[in-house]
Amino acid sequence: MLRSTVTLLWRLLAVLALVAGAIGVFVPVLPTVPFILVAAWAGSRGWPALERWLLDHARFGPAIRDWRHRGAVPRRAKWYATLAMTGSGLMIWWFPLPLWVQAGVCVVMACVACWLWWRPE
Repeated sequence: MLRSTVTLLWRLLAVLALVAGAIGVFVPVLPTVPFILVAAWAGSRGWPALERWLLDHARFGPAIRDWRHRGAVPRRAKWYATLAMTGSGLMIWWFPLPLWVQAGVCVVMACVACWLWWRPE
């Protein structure tokens, strides 16, 4: 019973990540590829057929394989992510949030952008 519950939870995570990634195709500020990577990772633990399908997918398969083998991120994805984080950082200043929250979010996104650009391509 425990094993089937764990498998079900891995599958649920994979499906949720896949749905979030699909939404990210249509919503510009929601990244697609990180959710697809999570879906493949969760699928490898509880749904091997989904993992195989994602690895063989014409659009997402190469990105998943590059990430798994070299931790690589395509330059185009780096630019999209940087632009999305910059836009989000600019938009957050319009919200009535405490200054420390606004600055903290921007610092975190800047750190993520630096990490991202240090990844191989």
